[in-house]
Amino acid sequence: MNPTPSVVHNPAAQRFEAEVGGRLAVCVYRRAGDVLHLTHTEVPHALEGQGIAAALVASTLAWARSEGLRVRPSCSYVATYMRRHPDTLDLLGG
Repeated sequence: MNPTPSVVHNPAAQRFEAEVGGRLAVCVYRRAGDVLHLTHTEVPHALEGQGIAAALVASTLAWARSEGLRVRPSCSYVATYMRRHPDTLDLLGG
């Protein structure tokens, strides 16, 4: 099992990023007031199945919680992640 990737917040690009093996994986958001619209999660095909998307989404949701933001997932991966992690469902709204 690969170690959890290092996830970095890039507010200028409105995304959380993880660089693994020279490839970039991202969880993209758009902030509108106190609502964080999670619009896209992308992991390069060669890196799929290593938990990178989950690490990105977990970091994004943790940041949203720390900022007191509500979350609106328009990305299907984020919606699925939140259903699988009921402890994040209280963030839904907006």
